Amino acid sequence: MSDDKQLRGIQLADVLEKRRLDQALNAKEFAVCAGVSYSTARSWFRLPGFPALRGVVFWQDFVQWRTHQNNVASQSVTSSKPDSVPTSSLSGLPPRAAKILQDAR
Repeated sequence: MSDDKQLRGIQLADVLEKRRLDQALNAKEFAVCAGVSYSTARSWFRLPGFPALRGVVFWQDFVQWRTHQNNVASQSVTSSKPDSVPTSSLSGLPPRAAKILQDAR
């Protein structure tokens, strides 16, 4: 983290507090929280099915996504199925984002 110029202004304590409060994390904050480089975080944000919404992710959505990825990998699934549902429906959104949008209706 300290070697990554992009993350120098991000304080771990602030990011952990946002995570504790279940607030959305941008890519830089996510990188600090996950302990990865900014470039790695950005590449994850671009993966199909990654639970980012408009450049932010909720930590719990990431945990669920990662757990699912690990389960799929451990089952050695050879069949290919779509990773995401069209964003026009709430079922295609990360759980936290879907709840926010549903509550706003």
